[in-house]
Amino acid sequence: MCSQSRVALIGIVVSEPASVPKLNEYLHECAGYIIGRMGVPYEKSGVSIISVAIDAPQDVINTLSGRLGALKGVTSKTIYQKLPEENEKAKVTCV
Repeated sequence: MCSQSRVALIGIVVSEPASVPKLNEYLHECAGYIIGRMGVPYEKSGVSIISVAIDAPQDVINTLSGRLGALKGVTSKTIYQKLPEENEKAKVTCV
């Protein structure tokens, strides 16, 4: 697998407050890759919503997202930046 850096957004929903210390530990381990983080408590639904912008090799992003999603009461989904080759393919197929 290519170790090329990718920009991604990891969306996290936390419904189990006991998982927050481990979640923060995982994010801290990747602090050198994290561009920014925003957390919003949504008390009406009893959850916290966190978005993490990250610039890292894809395997680092996949590992982080998987570790987060494995925590009890935590859901994690990742959106990736398209690679330049993907952008070129899209242009060719749209012509």
